[in-house]
Amino acid sequence: MTMPSPTRIHDALTRVKTERDAVTAKRDAIDQFIDRVEDCSPAPNPASGTNVTATVGPVSQPSQGTTDTCQTVRQAFAETIRPHSLDDVDDSESLHETIQSELSQSIAVALAPTTEARFSPEVKQAVLSKSHVRRSATDNLRRALEREASELDDARDTVDEITEWMVTADETPLSQLGFDELRARHATLAAHRSRCEERTGHRQEFLDRATSHGETIDVSHCELVDYAYQDSPFDRPVLATLTRLAETCEECQRIVRQHLVRRV
Repeated sequence: MTMPSPTRIHDALTRVKTERDAVTAKRDAIDQFIDRVEDCSPAPNPASGTNVTATVGPVSQPSQGTTDTCQTVRQAFAETIRPHSLDDVDDSESLHETIQSELSQSIAVALAPTTEARFSPEVKQAVLSKSHVRRSATDNLRRALEREASELDDARDTVDEITEWMVTADETPLSQLGFDELRARHATLAAHRSRCEERTGHRQEFLDRATSHGETIDVSHCELVDYAYQDSPFDRPVLATLTRLAETCEECQRIVRQHLVRRV
């Protein structure tokens, strides 16, 4: 009898752990960016001739050194966050577009060399505030990935344990088992089948929930799984493996019952 392969879950676990490491690296990069922005001194607000944007505060013609400070912040972003923001660091997306994607359009404009914006206290605060939001969101994504890894670990242990038992049990032909041994085999298969069904229900409940922390945007587990396994031939590796294993247990039970009937 063909046993369901636990390889799907093992592959999924590898994917999730790789993604978790990438998210952790991005979180560290955001920390580095925040530290470098903190070290930048903002230009004092002028007494007059200031325009105010809705998000980043006063913007006016730059004083000496303020344009360099905006460039310093842009460079800090390019060296820390940007490599972790792109699937491919050689992507054609411009630095301005990446800043806009990660921090907001208004911050990207405020830091752009073409706008000649001052690195005012308001601009600095806006950059730091949005960076902290991004760090919280990244932390929440990492927590969601850790929960997914834990789910996969539990599912893998269940599948490995059951398949190993089935392989060992298959070494003894049913024709060599007595009536009581056949009944015990049938009962064990029923218990394994119940474990698979229980784990399947637990998995479905997990997918219906989300990971959140404080005011951070929720990370939908279903959407997380869709993202993590988007390049995999199986977008639901746990459910697919558990369902197939439960079906195999049921099929084995049917065969054992046939032998039991013959012994009556």
